[in-house]
Amino acid sequence: MLLRKVVMHGVNIGALRDVPPFPKVKVRSQPRGSFSVAEYRSVVAAARRLRGQPHPVLDQLASGARFWIARELLVMPQELPWLIRWMVNTFVRPSDIKLMKHRHIETVRGKHVYLRMNLPETKRHSQPIVSLRPAVRVYECLLAHRREQGFGGAEGYIFMPQLKNREHALAVLNFLFHWALEATSLQKGPLGQSRTLYCLRHTVITLRLLYGQGIDMLTLARNARTSVNMVERFYASVLSGEMNVGLLQSRRGRAI
Repeated sequence: MLLRKVVMHGVNIGALRDVPPFPKVKVRSQPRGSFSVAEYRSVVAAARRLRGQPHPVLDQLASGARFWIARELLVMPQELPWLIRWMVNTFVRPSDIKLMKHRHIETVRGKHVYLRMNLPETKRHSQPIVSLRPAVRVYECLLAHRREQGFGGAEGYIFMPQLKNREHALAVLNFLFHWALEATSLQKGPLGQSRTLYCLRHTVITLRLLYGQGIDMLTLARNARTSVNMVERFYASVLSGEMNVGLLQSRRGRAI
């Protein structure tokens, strides 16, 4: 693709007469490994079980030895189980995690209860995201915990607010998430993919496609700040017809 663009530029500026034929190269997309409901619950349970425990890497560090994560951060924090549940109920990307502040979140209570998230623009998408109902309870617990720590203000970050370097904060959360995966032997997806925090986003979209009643691709894509094409290529590619056999065999009721 890059070579083709260079040659096209050469033609546009008159350095080349025409574009030679290029071979067609097919690229096979491999989606990240999402979690099943049982796997998701297992990872959350492991993160809860490890809260307050030191990471095994501390046993390997000599006295005075340095690691890329500060020693005080190498303890499973209270917030990791909340982070996992948050991502599986909000459709956010890991890159959103490092930027989210309390001022971006609004709780809506009406016919439906949900969080309205006006997050900073990512990948040229700026529309608000609507969460699932369980995210409200997760946020309430998290906000109460933050206020106890003195980080519950509108400008406070939701996750790892004590770290000013937000890239580092996200890297630490990913490291701790891998610890929970190792505790459950779920580091690899069904196709051998290495799992990361991004797999939690794949999980929520996949589960909505499986269990969301009458949900359509466009609504799902808009709320997840992506395109229908991306949903079909990466998120829905792991689904089979048998997973929703009840919907396939359903019949419309007769009009009376």
